Amino acid sequence: MKTSLSKYILAAITLDRTLVGGGVPIFVARDRSEQDRIATYLARITTAVAHDLENGVYVLVKH
Repeated sequence: MKTSLSKYILAAITLDRTLVGGGVPIFVARDRSEQDRIATYLARITTAVAHDLENGVYVLVKH
């Protein structure tokens, strides 16, 4: 039986670097506007979905 991941986090976009750790690329934005723009562009480029965690962090998830 073959097993594969069906959903996984591609990246995190944050306003505060101390909120995010782990093994994904982390993008630090200067303000909320830049964070929204980075999340939107990366989601389009990677065909992922941007999820706002409402704590200053977005995660890009490949579904």
